[in-house]
Amino acid sequence: MTSNSALQARRTAAIPRGVATAYPVFAERAEGSELWDVDGRRFIDFGGGIAVLNTGHRHPKVVKAVRDQLDHYTHTAFQIVPYEPYIELCEKLNALAPFSGEAKSILFSTGAEAVENAVKIARAATGRTNIIAFSGAFHGRTLMTSALTGKVAPYKKKFGPMPAGVWHVPFPVAQHGVTVADTLKAIEYLFRADVDPVNVAAIIIEPVQGEGGFYPAPTELLTALRAICDEHGILLIADEVQTGFARTGKMFGIENSGVEPDLMTIAKSLAGGFPLSGVVGRAAIMDAPDPGGLGGTYAGSPLACAAALAVLDVIAEEKLIDRANVLGDRIKGELARIAQRNDTVPMSAIRGPGAMVAFDIVKSRGAEEPDADATKRVTAAALAEGLVLLSCGVHANTIRILMPLTISDEILAEGMGKLEKALVAANV
Repeated sequence: MTSNSALQARRTAAIPRGVATAYPVFAERAEGSELWDVDGRRFIDFGGGIAVLNTGHRHPKVVKAVRDQLDHYTHTAFQIVPYEPYIELCEKLNALAPFSGEAKSILFSTGAEAVENAVKIARAATGRTNIIAFSGAFHGRTLMTSALTGKVAPYKKKFGPMPAGVWHVPFPVAQHGVTVADTLKAIEYLFRADVDPVNVAAIIIEPVQGEGGFYPAPTELLTALRAICDEHGILLIADEVQTGFARTGKMFGIENSGVEPDLMTIAKSLAGGFPLSGVVGRAAIMDAPDPGGLGGTYAGSPLACAAALAVLDVIAEEKLIDRANVLGDRIKGELARIAQRNDTVPMSAIRGPGAMVAFDIVKSRGAEEPDADATKRVTAAALAEGLVLLSCGVHANTIRILMPLTISDEILAEGMGKLEKALVAANV
């Protein structure tokens, strides 16, 4: 029988260091909100495969749908021999689209692939090339999506030059001293100094920044961006890769603002752990590329489509949108209580819509100076307690909580207890 230490040695020898792993813990099995490593140790999962498991590990309905699909076919390539699950899923996504008017959808495999194709579609529809993104944003690891990402290390370091035509403006975060007015002024300056708005195809934004620190985009900003796009014929792209499928207490994060995008990228929790992504957009915009201009060999895998159809059923049947709000309120309430203790690492800025919750680790109580070292101690202490916990943020001091929305009250309480112990243990 193998072990974590043996697998870690094999991993080091066989796999390049460029793909980092948070912990030297290797999965043996998982169920719901729990997983067990090859050494037989149990963990509560507050990472959710980086927001992929809103419906939990191996949800029975998802497993059954994939097994049923296995009995029919596993691959044909939709561009060669199409199949109904792809069409059915797109029909359902079109009905869920957070904008008025007719919608169309196309499927891919990864979030980065979805963003790449959203850019292609926007360029085809507008005849323009430039894209505006935000500091702190994360849109993927391909060259184009790395260019859109608003963080150099590790996503751009050593990989330049980045594709041209990408411009960044500051994302408004109160803790970082950046206001919505600052952001809008930066866009105004950008239009004056660097790029004519008539040459801008799209503005892309996460309704809640993911890797950047779980900072919600203020409704004031999204409303202003919609107006800027309408004025200049620019398309607004909502990157819902991490915020989609009930995580924020809405089906899609942009719905918390009431602002309608033109295009939307989706992935992660769409298919319950199977690789699947897509672009949903206004029909006329989606039809702009010529036949053959979009696609991919594995794009819209039949197994992943079957899983995604089951995921949408689970979200509806188990009322996971409502559940996300209940869970988020409970978690934020517990964090507020823990933050009042004087024996934990200093905590700040508890935030997030629905169950997309985060908080910062800072160097002193009542201040905002980030403490990345203490944050590492918290995640390490959490793992020692049997809790998988992730950090993020431009200053590497944000703790994010992404447990499955199907988590039971009992396991949530147990996990929060482990987190509280970790916050105390890290205060050295």
